[in-house]
Amino acid sequence: MSVVILHLETATKVCSVALSSDGKLVACKESSSDSFIHAESLTLFIIEALASANLKIEALSAVSISSGPGSYTGLRIGVSTAKGLCFGLQIPLIEVPTLDSLIEIGKIRNRTKNLLAVIDARRMEVYSVIQNSKGEVLKDLSADIVDETSYSNFEPLVCFGDGLPKLKELWVNRTISFEEDIHCSAKGQVLLAYSKFLAGDFKDVSNFTPTYLKEFQ
Repeated sequence: MSVVILHLETATKVCSVALSSDGKLVACKESSSDSFIHAESLTLFIIEALASANLKIEALSAVSISSGPGSYTGLRIGVSTAKGLCFGLQIPLIEVPTLDSLIEIGKIRNRTKNLLAVIDARRMEVYSVIQNSKGEVLKDLSADIVDETSYSNFEPLVCFGDGLPKLKELWVNRTISFEEDIHCSAKGQVLLAYSKFLAGDFKDVSNFTPTYLKEFQ
């Protein structure tokens, strides 16, 4: 029997839903808006993704959720939806850290350089992770105030994510390439979530909370 996982990404302005079967993407529905459309669109996208894959919701083996950091409101909407589905269908909940998922997307086009995934944390601050081409973590997840020399010891770097615009203006004349079209997507969760499913790496649905890193302001 196939392992069918529903993947939800709501940590940024992107509202994204993907479906996978045995670790392979079979459907995706997503959109990005400055208005944060998650509350209005997430359930609709789930229905549309299931219809696109010709699957019923009862076929789901698990739900994976982008667990943050990111937008407080977006994360709460995603986690609440995931929990509701897991409770109702009696299936496991899988956590995929948002920046790990984003790194997975960045790896597709960048196989040799260090990867810097960044999410906007307002003002001159970003949430960031750095991995090398082998998937080894060079800098753990943290919220950092950035300046002209931040992360220079990891160059050359490929930078991507919605924290990129502020950095592109700040980091001139450095050995950094900017991939402006790489954003958070539920598609980045597929392989990570499938691996966790096979390992039985599930979260307690009742007690699970997102990773905020910073207090709400």
